[in-house]
Amino acid sequence: MNAVKQFPLTFLTLLVIAVLSLMPVEELPDVNAPLADKWAHMVMYGGLSLVIWTEYTRKARPFRWGRASLLGLALPVVYGGVMELAQAFCTTYRTGDWLDAVANTLGAVAVSAVAYIVCFQRQKGNTRK
Repeated sequence: MNAVKQFPLTFLTLLVIAVLSLMPVEELPDVNAPLADKWAHMVMYGGLSLVIWTEYTRKARPFRWGRASLLGLALPVVYGGVMELAQAFCTTYRTGDWLDAVANTLGAVAVSAVAYIVCFQRQKGNTRK
């Protein structure tokens, strides 16, 4: 329960993604953009990664690179895989898609790469002072 209190936005984001991933979708509006579904996955899991990195860097003392990477990158990738498996095996109205899992991973990797650079530069700047 302490983790929920320490990282409330992360848990809220996890809950929203679970609801969106597992709710029945009657009919989605037709979007005339190539791979719109994959872009949506990249944004959702990139957003999850951003929330995790932001909350962790603001609250974790001392800052630990290994834990930040595990939470900011590995958690969204694993959670995305779990959601795809849940769609495939726990619902009759949704299907799991490996390309969705790849899009989830790409979103988390892109945000984590930027977060890593920003955190590294900020930490490097703090050690010079």
